Amino acid sequence: MFISPMLLQTAPRPFSHSDYIYEPKVDGHRLIYSQQSGGVRLYTRHNNECTLQYPELQLPFADDIILDGEVACVDPSTGVSDFESVMSRFQTRRDDKIQQLTASLPAYYAIFDILMYKGQDMRGLPLLRRKEILAGLSLPSSSFGVVPHVDGAGEALFKQIEDRGMEGVVGKRKNSIYETGRRSVAWQKVINWTYADVFITGYRKQEFGWLAAVPSGTSGRLRPAGIIEFGASPHHKKAFHGVVQQLVKGEDKEFVHLEPRLRAKVRMRNWTKSGMLRSPVFTEFII
Repeated sequence: MFISPMLLQTAPRPFSHSDYIYEPKVDGHRLIYSQQSGGVRLYTRHNNECTLQYPELQLPFADDIILDGEVACVDPSTGVSDFESVMSRFQTRRDDKIQQLTASLPAYYAIFDILMYKGQDMRGLPLLRRKEILAGLSLPSSSFGVVPHVDGAGEALFKQIEDRGMEGVVGKRKNSIYETGRRSVAWQKVINWTYADVFITGYRKQEFGWLAAVPSGTSGRLRPAGIIEFGASPHHKKAFHGVVQQLVKGEDKEFVHLEPRLRAKVRMRNWTKSGMLRSPVFTEFII
């Protein structure tokens, strides 16, 4: 049985409030753990089954249960979850490769909510009551854990998250019910953004997208760093198209390529291991 998860709204900045608890935001992918009649199935937030990809998470609880959480792969050297590692686990389909990665990149299920338990629907209970039930569970193995939370001190937790280079913080109203399949102001995420200055070296011909490049090492030569698809307002796009015609140096089937004269500031989740911007969002032009 799949239950569509409750989704987060984005808060503009860290905040503290006595009506909220705050959790570290785990950098993995959303996972609904569903145990029915003793059988375990795992689902992404979009109802894509991924049970086979995570053998270590197929262990049953003592009673039937549906849980909400995040599956992650934790870097043992830093204790911080690594998004690229969990994506490699998720995308692997071959049995032999899955078994190999289970040993080299073990998955961890960070649980933060309980939706069904012993045939009873928990979603109408206040969050803190659901947390109490969750805290009383006996977990199947060390591959499972419950996400810790603090009371009221969102800004202090965010400072710790920043210092450790983690993804962010989630603030949840203490008395909130679980609102299936929708975004709610009762749950708010604050992302620990990284910022970078980039050169815009082209644009996509069809849907919106600006090619970004950054200097490579000490040579100063530019290397591709990804595509900026979000954040630019109609005003920014109009200003961009007002100047780019004089910068065009060529094109291909998908992109028009530009002289690297325009610069922009972007915010992003972090750098990927291959040196690309992860989820870049345009912030402003650099003049």
